[in-house]
Amino acid sequence: MQDFVAIDFETANRQRSSVCSVGIVVVRGGEIVDKFYSLIQPTPNYYTYWTTEVHGLTRRDTDGQPPFPEVWAQIAPRIQGLPLVAHNRPFDESCLKAVFAEYGMEYPGYEFHCTLAASRRNLKLASHQLHISAAACGYIMEHHHHALADAEACAAIALKLL
Repeated sequence: MQDFVAIDFETANRQRSSVCSVGIVVVRGGEIVDKFYSLIQPTPNYYTYWTTEVHGLTRRDTDGQPPFPEVWAQIAPRIQGLPLVAHNRPFDESCLKAVFAEYGMEYPGYEFHCTLAASRRNLKLASHQLHISAAACGYIMEHHHHALADAEACAAIALKLL
């Protein structure tokens, strides 16, 4: 796969619609041509202790940030016609569908691929967590659970395995 968009969401709580940050990496012809990151005011707008422990974001970081529809308006033209790739596709795809539903937006039926599944198929590793799979593909992560860093790692895996 030479043309795709790696995408990653972080959530504020257990509700899949509570996306609080998004990172995308656009790949064309096997080369990264665009990157985008944004904080998002989540819906519902509260953070659990555990999600903050994972990514470090709190309500203080996202209060006053744009809601999802405004952020997606910046992303949609960048990804038009490209398949999406995520590490653990079921999570990121369900977040995207949930937040579209939360705002009454028509979901366009994005094509999704999974680098976690590709890692499990192709790499003999004790764990297929994003940072471990990325390292096995030659990419060393510095900021795990930052949406853009995770999308960059996902793109590196996809370029090697998909």
